[in-house]
Amino acid sequence: QACTYPCQCPSQPLQCPAGTSHVLDACGCCKVCARQLGELCSLQKPCDHHKGLYCDFSKIHRGSGICLAHEGATCDLLGKIYHNGESFQPTCKLQCICMDGAIGCIPLCSDDLRLPSPECPNPRRVKFRNKCCEEWICEEGSEENRFETAMAVFREDPAHKPELNNLQENCLVQTTEWSACSKSCGMGISARVTNDNPQCRLEKETRLCMVRPCSFPTEKTKKGKKCVRTPKPRQSLHFEFSGCTSTRSYRPKFCGSCTDGRCCTPYVTSTVEVEFRCPEGDFFQRKMMFIKMCSCHYDCPRDNDIFLATYHRRMIGDHV
Repeated sequence: QACTYPCQCPSQPLQCPAGTSHVLDACGCCKVCARQLGELCSLQKPCDHHKGLYCDFSKIHRGSGICLAHEGATCDLLGKIYHNGESFQPTCKLQCICMDGAIGCIPLCSDDLRLPSPECPNPRRVKFRNKCCEEWICEEGSEENRFETAMAVFREDPAHKPELNNLQENCLVQTTEWSACSKSCGMGISARVTNDNPQCRLEKETRLCMVRPCSFPTEKTKKGKKCVRTPKPRQSLHFEFSGCTSTRSYRPKFCGSCTDGRCCTPYVTSTVEVEFRCPEGDFFQRKMMFIKMCSCHYDCPRDNDIFLATYHRRMIGDHV
């Protein structure tokens, strides 16, 4: 079909299945849901190039093709083999994809937590028949103890009980410390749980983090010293995340290294909103950790420490 300009795109926001990219059509006008492995494709219905898929027009006629994956390693999960670029659901709670031997998954169920509140003093997650994800229900208590449980997370004010539209004002903010970065070099993820939101609900919050670039040069230690704790930033750089680049450059601090077996990790950090621009022209913002000070110690993370419970070191003193 010929492209028509000016572009006319649907006014409704694009709704795509979980794990499906939004990509531009061949006219460069409108975002469409990318076609997945084995699905029919065309210039107006492109394949999901983020997953290494391309439209092969050699097998089907009349301007249509089929989405195929570039050469890549297969994935083995619990004895079942998946091809490169193949999407699958190992359980109803996960949507996964095989990408050149590595498996990436996104949750299909929300993992939000819920504190007692005046409108829901006794929240409880329940598994319903024929439904995959658990759902929150509010158990009704007696009128006497209706507010007793709820007030555990709200300021006690004898003048009046908290109104439903006044939740945030009466909310006692509870926030955990940020977890250690999931990667010792390169871009990783750090998480915490907080109820600092209008609903006063405990929710998981994440931010990007980079302890050091993987190609970080080793600085020489001063005479008598065995560690370079926080090297001075040498030059500004642009952050990259999922193929997108930060719109402005930064001069971040990174953690250094030691010669005596100790490791250096972030100790005092701040959180800043960073704007990213993608090749398709999209913009998005993500919270990102910026290091203020590092500490050197023997409590070092091991390989795949994100999966090990033995590494408990946390970052402190976060300033948003």
